[in-house]
Amino acid sequence: MAQDSGEGGLDPENWEDFRAAAHALLDRCIDRLAAGRAKPWQPVPEKVVRRYALDPDGPGRGETAAAVRLADEILPHGNGNTHPRFFGWVHGTGLATGILSEMVAATMNANCGGRDHGAIHVERAVIDWTRRVMGFPDGASGVLVTGTSQATVIALAAARVAALGPESRAAGTRGAPLVAYAGAGVHNAAVKAMELLGLGHDALRRIPEDARGLSAGALATAVTRDRAAGLHPFAVIATAGSVDLGRFDDLAALADLATDLGLWLHVDGAFGAWTRLADPPWRALSDGIGRADSLACDFHKWMYVPYDCGIVLIRDAERHRAAFAARPAYLAAQQAGLGGGEPWFCDYGIDLSRGNRALKVWTAIEAYGPDRLGAAITRNCALAARMGAAVAARPGMRLAAPVVSCLCVFTADAGRDPAAQSALNARIATELQLSGEAVFSTTVIDGVTCLRAAITNHRTTAEDVDAAIAAVARARDRS
Repeated sequence: MAQDSGEGGLDPENWEDFRAAAHALLDRCIDRLAAGRAKPWQPVPEKVVRRYALDPDGPGRGETAAAVRLADEILPHGNGNTHPRFFGWVHGTGLATGILSEMVAATMNANCGGRDHGAIHVERAVIDWTRRVMGFPDGASGVLVTGTSQATVIALAAARVAALGPESRAAGTRGAPLVAYAGAGVHNAAVKAMELLGLGHDALRRIPEDARGLSAGALATAVTRDRAAGLHPFAVIATAGSVDLGRFDDLAALADLATDLGLWLHVDGAFGAWTRLADPPWRALSDGIGRADSLACDFHKWMYVPYDCGIVLIRDAERHRAAFAARPAYLAAQQAGLGGGEPWFCDYGIDLSRGNRALKVWTAIEAYGPDRLGAAITRNCALAARMGAAVAARPGMRLAAPVVSCLCVFTADAGRDPAAQSALNARIATELQLSGEAVFSTTVIDGVTCLRAAITNHRTTAEDVDAAIAAVARARDRS
C-alpha cells in the first residue's frame, strides 16, 4: 500500500515495491557470492564506465531503478577478490555473513562516535575479544578504524604524547627531535604516519634485517648513537607479516629490547597478527605480540570480513585517551539517556562520526567462531607452502625466499638474466589477470620483479594452487 513519505521526504513512495526490488537485489548478491568461482576479475567495459557518469541536472529515477542498475551494472564489476585464485596483494575475500551484517548496519545507520546504543556495545565486545586473542592485558583499550594505515597513525600519536607529555597536544613537539625505528622492509603506512604526525619520514630509521627480521643488535646500536647525538628515540615498529615476503620479526626479543631501551613497541600486524588463531607451527610466528604497547591489524584481510575494518589496540588506556580526548560543549557527557554511554570512541581516535564497522566482525565471530576462522588461516598457510613446493618442483622456477606464512614469491624462469626475468614475470602477471586464470601481483626481490601470491582467501583449494602454477608455466613457455 502506498504511503505518504512526507513533504520532501526521501523514503520510498511504495514500501512494497521497494521490498520486492530489495529482495530481488539480495538474491542477485547471494547468487554472485555463491558463484564466485566462476567470476574472476575482468576489466570493466568502457560502455559500462560511461554509464556510471551522473548527470548533475538529471532526475531521480527511484529506488527500483537504482536497484536494477546496482544488480546489472555495479555488482558484476568488483576487483575479483572473492575468486579463489585471487592471490594479488593481500586482499580480504569477504564472507557471506557480510551481506547480513552490512544490511543491518545500513538499516541502523548508527554513528559510533559515542552515545549509548547497541552498536557501541558491539564494538566494545569486538575490541575485548581481539584484546584477549592477542594477549593484551585487562584494561587495554582499542578502537575500530578503516585499516592498519589509520591504526598506525593513532598508535604513533599515542606514543608521541607518551614521550612528550599531554602538553605536547597544545604546544606541539617544540623541536623535540623524535626518532623511531623499523626494519628495512617496513610497510609504507609507517612512513606516512611519521609524515602525518609532523615528524618527517627521515626520522624513521631503517634498521637492517637478518634472518629473523629486524636486527636487535643493529637497533640497540642505532638507539645508542642517536641518543649520543642529542636525539629522542621514542618508538620501534615491529612487523608481524611483512608485505613482500610474509616474514615476522622476533616480537618477544624486540619486546625485551624495547623495555630495556625505554621505547614504545608498536607492531604492524596488518594480516600476520591473525596467526594467533592458527595452528602450529604458524601460530608461533606471532609469539610475543601481546607484549606490545600498541598493535595495528585488519579484520578485512585475514579475518575475511568486508572492507573496510581494522583495529588499533593500545596497552595503556589512559595514554590512549590522553592522546585524543577532546569533547566540545555540545558533546558533553550525560549521566543517563542517549548522551551517556561513556567512554565514547571519538576520544580514542581521529573520527567523530564513525560507521558501524564492528557489526560485520561480530557477525563473523558469532557465525564461525575462532576455531573455524583459525582453520581457514591455517589452511591458507599450508596452501602457500604447497605453492612453494610446486614452484621448487617446476624446472626453471625458483622461490625468491622461503615461504614463511601465507606469501609465496618466485620467478617463473631463473635461467634468464634479471632484466629478462623481470619482464617475463610482469608479463605473466598481466596475462593471467586478463585471462581470468589467476591473479598474482608482483614485487621486487634482489633486483628482480617476481610473481607474488598472497593466499588469504578462505575459498582457495589445493586444486586452485596447482592450477595457478600450471598456468604460470604455460604462460612462460609461450614466450
